[in-house]
Amino acid sequence: MISTIWTEKYRPSKFIEVIGQDDIVKRVESLTNSLNIPHLLFAGPAGTGKSTLALVVVKELFKDLWRENYLELNASDERGINIVREKVKNFARTKSLGEVPFKVIFLDEADALTPEAQQALRRTMENYSNTCRFILSCNYSSKIIDPIQSRCALFRFKLLEKRHIEKVIKKIIESEKLTISPEAMEMIYEGSEGDCRRCINLLQSTASISPSIGIELVSTIIASAKPKDIKIVLDYAISGDFQKSREKLLDVMLKESISGQDVIKAIQKEIWNLPVEPEIKVKLTEKTGEAEFRIVEGSDPFIQLQALLASFVMAGLGK
Repeated sequence: MISTIWTEKYRPSKFIEVIGQDDIVKRVESLTNSLNIPHLLFAGPAGTGKSTLALVVVKELFKDLWRENYLELNASDERGINIVREKVKNFARTKSLGEVPFKVIFLDEADALTPEAQQALRRTMENYSNTCRFILSCNYSSKIIDPIQSRCALFRFKLLEKRHIEKVIKKIIESEKLTISPEAMEMIYEGSEGDCRRCINLLQSTASISPSIGIELVSTIIASAKPKDIKIVLDYAISGDFQKSREKLLDVMLKESISGQDVIKAIQKEIWNLPVEPEIKVKLTEKTGEAEFRIVEGSDPFIQLQALLASFVMAGLGK
C-alpha cells in the first residue's frame, strides 16, 4: 500500500516536469525567470495543471523561502468579502523575504468569489501591486469580473491529450512497479476525460486492489456506463421495442450504480454509431441535451431518460 496520495506525490516541482500546456509553461517560465511576473489568471478545466503551475512558479521564484512568501486560499471555502479584507490584505501589505521584491497570493477557484469580494480584491490588487502578486485559477474566466481580468495576464488551459496522460501513467507505473495492459490504459484515459488528477486517482484506486491492472479491474472502478450496454439499450429503442430498452436501461442504472448524467454522456457518444440518417442523429443529440439540462435542473433522471428513449423509438419508426 502507498501511504501518500499520488496526486501530491507526483506533483511536478519544476517547469520541465509539467505535463502538457507546453506554450503556457514556456511563457510563464520566461516571466518567472525575469523575477517580475504580472498578476496571473489561469482558466480551464479541472485537473489540467493550473494549481501545479502556480506552485512551480512560487518555488522557482523564492526557492527555499517559498513557504514564507506564499499564501494559498481556496475560494470555494473562503469566498466572502471579509477574507479579502482581512487575510488577503494583511498578507499583501507586508514586505517579502529574500531577493524577490513581492509575495505571491494564490486564489484557487476564484470564480467562486462573490461579486462583492471580487470588487474588494480588485482594489487590493491595485493598491499592493508593489509588494504582492496574485495568481488566480478558475474553471470559467467569464465568472471573473472584467476589472480583475484586465489586471491579469490570462492563460487558458485545455484538457490534456492522450499522449500526455499516457506519459503520466507510464511514469507512475515504473515508479510503483505496476503492470498495465494497453486496453486498461486506454480505458483510464477515457475515464479521466483529459483530467490528469482524475487519471492518477483512478490508477491509485486500481493499484490498491492489484499491482496487475487489467481492463476488468479498471471497469469496476470507473463509475460509468459501458458502451456495449448503452448500445444494447439504443438498439432496442431504434428497433421500436421501448419496453426492452427501458428494462435494459433500468438494469444498467441499478446494477452498475450509474447516475443519470453518466448515462446521458454514454448515450451522446453512442448516437453517432447508430444506423440512422445524419439528420436524425442531429435531432437525437438535441433531445439528449434537453434531457441532460432537465436532469441537472433537478428532474427525476429515470423519467427523463425514459422520455429520451421514447424519442429514439420515434426516430427508429421514422417519426
